[in-house]
Order: sequence, then structure tokens, then C-alpha cells
Amino acid sequence: MNLKEYRPVVEALLFASGEPVTAEKLGEAIPLQTYLVEDLLQQMKEEYARPESGLQLLQLEDRWQLATKDQFAQPVKTLLDKRKNVPLSQAAMEVLAIIAYNQPVSRSFIEQVRGIDSSTLVTRLAERGLVEEAGRLDLPGRPIAFKTTDTFLRTFGIENISQLPRLHEDILEEPREEGPVQTTMTDQVPEGEE
Repeated sequence: MNLKEYRPVVEALLFASGEPVTAEKLGEAIPLQTYLVEDLLQQMKEEYARPESGLQLLQLEDRWQLATKDQFAQPVKTLLDKRKNVPLSQAAMEVLAIIAYNQPVSRSFIEQVRGIDSSTLVTRLAERGLVEEAGRLDLPGRPIAFKTTDTFLRTFGIENISQLPRLHEDILEEPREEGPVQTTMTDQVPEGEE
């Protein structure tokens, strides 16, 4: 296999990683010697520099990253902003509320509450940065737990989870002038603890 035959593989690896990656790591994945990967990356960098390409290959010290060219930043931003600003579906809002009010929670808890598979919705909420993994729960199988993020707080204009609207507001009636005032078990103080 000559060096040009490795180009699509290296391109696919750079695209899939989305993050800067070293020539050494790329070489380990193919496998190909590091100096040959570096030669190939230099060739690719020159090819992407041509005006007919919308991409560029950035060299960041010893790491490489595939990126869009600067002159296309505005259309790319417009597309990504439109995708981010798509309103959440009713089902996604349900899942988000379950996570927000019960966090940290597992997917199985969410599905138990909703009665339907919710894994796709959890993934979408994570992609939007509204929820994130919060470690593993100390339950059988050690399921992954999810919690809300700072992006969630900013999106809903609150400083912390305690500012979420209460789910079950205790409705207290104003005492009437006639008749005794009704109390609940929680209103009564045991003798000797007043």
C-alpha cells in the first residue's frame, strides 16, 4: 500500500476524533510509522489549502485537527445556531424535568417514570449540553447517572436547582373566622418539643 492509499483512513480518523490528535496516535490506529503519517499530514495540509476546499488541516504543535476554513465561519455558525435553537419536544422536556427534579438518575429510572424507552432523548439532551453523566450509581449493574449542567441553569434562568418551581405546592387555606382551624399531622408538635 502506498502512502496515498492511507489518506482516506487518516482523513476519517481526523474527522471522527473532532479533537486535535498526534501523528503517533493516528499511526497506532492505522498502523503506520509516525514519520510516514507526518508526511501524509503535510501533503493533506497543502491539498486542503487549495481554494476549492472548505476545510483546512490545522497543526497545533504536535497535534493535528481537521477544521472548516475561517472564511466559512459565519455560515457554519448560522447552521449550528439554528440546530441548537430548535425547541425541545414535549417528550424531551419530560425527560429533562425527571432528571432535574430527581438527579442524579439512571436511564432505567427515567424509563420507569415515563413508561417508555428514553435513551435517545437522554442522548439528545446530553448533546445539547443540558444534561451530563454524573458518575455511576451504587446499584446493581452500577448504572450511569445523569444530572443537569450549568447550561441547563443558564437556559432556564436559574442559579441553582433549588430555584426550580416546586412540583407539589402545599395549598394552605386561609383560616375562616367560624369553626376550628384544621391542622395536618406535620403541623402538630409532639408534647415536650415545643
